[in-house]
Amino acid sequence: MKTIGLIGGMSWESSAEYYRLINQETKRRLDGQHNARSLMLTVDFAEVEHLQHAGEWSPLGAILADAARQLERGGADFVVLCTNTMHKLADSITGAVGIPLLHIVDAVGLAVQHSGQRRVGLLGTRFTMEQPFYSARLKEKFGIETVIPSPADRTVVHRVIYDELCHGVTRGESRGAFQEIIAGLRDAGAEAVILGCTEIGLLVSQGDSALPVHDSTKLHALAAVEFALT
Repeated sequence: MKTIGLIGGMSWESSAEYYRLINQETKRRLDGQHNARSLMLTVDFAEVEHLQHAGEWSPLGAILADAARQLERGGADFVVLCTNTMHKLADSITGAVGIPLLHIVDAVGLAVQHSGQRRVGLLGTRFTMEQPFYSARLKEKFGIETVIPSPADRTVVHRVIYDELCHGVTRGESRGAFQEIIAGLRDAGAEAVILGCTEIGLLVSQGDSALPVHDSTKLHALAAVEFALT
């Protein structure tokens, strides 16, 4: 089995989910006492969050590049970046190391494509919903169109992610707000919804959604196991 190199801490709440999902899937596939071979480099999310909202993406790229180099030196065979938003800077990782990056959008795009859907809602941070790095890759590689919530709803989603979910807080009223937002995406023509932030799955599951759900955290974790065992 290849050694999975995880860049975590954005936030550690979802990084813990990656670790759980990866090891559960490895045990399911290999049985017995098996778990995944992995390394995790955890960055300080306080610094990352500050730079994100200040629009200082260049130093963020340097943080990711350094993390990837440490994983490569530690023996990782490939990199899994445990966050959607920071895939805006995927090139900072691929340009810094000789091992591959398993891109989260590709894991999501393959799942959506397999489901036969061509128009999907996208929930995530304001950066993921509004900037083109995510939606453009889905369109160019997989032919998938994205629909995003209204400006007011994007504000709600972004706030809940940073102010609640990144702190491990899940509130019923926030779940209800997300349910209404997902229903709005359905009414706008979305055939499914991408949980395009690695914390959203802590709040919303398939049973909460008016649309089929593609949870980026789970899909990325399962893709990491598949790649490690191939």
